[in-house]
Amino acid sequence: MFSISARIKHGQFTNTIYTWIKDGNYKEVIGFLSEQIAANPNSRAGLSLLAYCYYYLRDFVSAANCYEQLVQYYPDVEQYHINYTQSLYQASLYEEAMKASFKIEEKFGSNSQTIKLQTAIKYCEDDVSAAKSLVDQISNDDPDKEVNMACILYKQDKYDESITKFNTCLQLNGFQPDICYNIALCHYRLKQYPNALKHIADIIEKGIREHPELSVGMTTEGIEMRSVGNTLTLHETALVEAFNLKAAIEYQLKNYESALEALTDMPPRSEEELDAVTLHNQALMSMETDPTEGFEKLQFLIQQNPFPPETFANLLLLYCKYEYYDLAADVMAENIHFTYKYLSQYLYEFLDAVITQQTSPEDAYRKFDEMSSKHTDSLRKLIKQIQEAKQSQNEEAVKKLTNNYNNTLELYLPVLMAQAKIYWDIEYYTQVEKVFRKSVEFCNDFDVWKLNVAHVLFMQENKFKEATGFYEPLVKKSYDNILNVSAIVLANLCVSYIMTGLNEDAEELMRKIEKEEEQLAYSEPNKKIFHLCIVNLVIGTLYCAKGNYEFGISRVIKSLEPYSKKLGTDTWFYAKRCFLSLLENLSKQVICVRDSIIQECLQFLTHCEEHGNNIKTIVEAPLELETLNPAKNCVTYEARLLKALLINITS
Repeated sequence: MFSISARIKHGQFTNTIYTWIKDGNYKEVIGFLSEQIAANPNSRAGLSLLAYCYYYLRDFVSAANCYEQLVQYYPDVEQYHINYTQSLYQASLYEEAMKASFKIEEKFGSNSQTIKLQTAIKYCEDDVSAAKSLVDQISNDDPDKEVNMACILYKQDKYDESITKFNTCLQLNGFQPDICYNIALCHYRLKQYPNALKHIADIIEKGIREHPELSVGMTTEGIEMRSVGNTLTLHETALVEAFNLKAAIEYQLKNYESALEALTDMPPRSEEELDAVTLHNQALMSMETDPTEGFEKLQFLIQQNPFPPETFANLLLLYCKYEYYDLAADVMAENIHFTYKYLSQYLYEFLDAVITQQTSPEDAYRKFDEMSSKHTDSLRKLIKQIQEAKQSQNEEAVKKLTNNYNNTLELYLPVLMAQAKIYWDIEYYTQVEKVFRKSVEFCNDFDVWKLNVAHVLFMQENKFKEATGFYEPLVKKSYDNILNVSAIVLANLCVSYIMTGLNEDAEELMRKIEKEEEQLAYSEPNKKIFHLCIVNLVIGTLYCAKGNYEFGISRVIKSLEPYSKKLGTDTWFYAKRCFLSLLENLSKQVICVRDSIIQECLQFLTHCEEHGNNIKTIVEAPLELETLNPAKNCVTYEARLLKALLINITS
């Protein structure tokens, strides 16, 4: 971009504007200059400054419009043509940018700036061969040539070679945040997360040290900070890119709190100033707590040009996760060009099978089976190739083949689970078990596979011993941090212990959970913890199902004490099932319970009335237009109904 200092020194603009630009207050400059240019449309200095400010606010379309006017008014100034082309490129208007670059060559001849711009355009259009051909035209003395070659190697998935090139750039030119970020990105693609995090830490440390005004980490600490804007300084530090990459790594490692923290640590900006990648990552992070907002952001992004490539696939997968299959089908049908561009063949076939399942489970099962067969064939071939490479002591080949095997296995697991879910949904558990048995040779070491096998065995109600064999290793792996284990896994293991006569083991596990909950309650007194509550609920439900209502209901009541911490949407759902079952059997006079138990139930429901006013009984789907009546969609309302029914039946 051109320099503005000379014009300012000549006194063409006030010191106030100079200060605004120096401080990065581009919006103030734009507001002032817009009025001046309205009165004098062909003001060269005004348009130049306006374009400059738009560019560094990353409003590239507006910058391009300004430079287009400058090109018309001053066609012999080459720099205006270059800036116009560069603005079009940054606005992702690649075809228009390429045409503008050809006009520069026609009028002024070819130069390194034009070649670099054309290279960048071809790179973004995924025309790697054309980009490489253009890079070859750049002088070997130009330091950008090495950077461009490294970028092309990255695009060709040659990440190790790309890292070598980028490291050479750092050695020649010293630390550069953008180059350091590119190295971290290559390590991320290679799944070398510790190496990637090291480079990210270097970028962040330098950014904090040299630019405290960017307020890194202040939002996470709860300090209200004003937006730092999309300034040139922020862009040059690569802090936004570094924090987004850190969030992606933590997300892949399932450290969701750390991923969210990485997003809040980045320099604060208002929502309209956020880049597409940050907006996409925020959407993913908010899906568990506020899925409506998450969907809104993803839907907004796919209407922009361009958007992060992962957006389209993630939107479709999340639609399927929340069972909006019709919406997923509509989006695919309405955006066929995106389907070809952003979905791999594997992902297209997977989504097609998932959507088909809603109308024809048989066809869906067949599609999943075909995908499964392809992957199992590939896995067996890779196992054979790995063994041959080991025999020939080719360590490099072993490493590469093992990586291919793990990648194929990651693709196979979702297909297997989706195939098993078809039978799970119709409660055909023996057939689900058969599906899992076919995959034992590949998946035996995966915790997610073991967990699902354990659930299937548990649901058959005659294989509790076998279920224990799968649940137990998963729990013992995190025994020192027992609350990191899913509450339902702990509950099912306790039930399996009880059903196989291992009551002491069940009691020991429950004591362990209780001890850890007490420690957590001391360190985080306001945090709701449901593990022991759910374990007791499941055990209580088991006894109710076996007809021992007095013990079962007492266990359920005990599980929700204290109500302020244990009463929630899920816990109430399981508790009320037991009470409804009790009421049904009392009304049919199938069972008879002591008066003291009835009084205990009435007292329990009274407590639920008192504490359940703000607790929903049904969590509404995120994209539903009609909402439930809040006065009825709460625990208080349902507790009163149950209490009235109990009084009516027992009177």
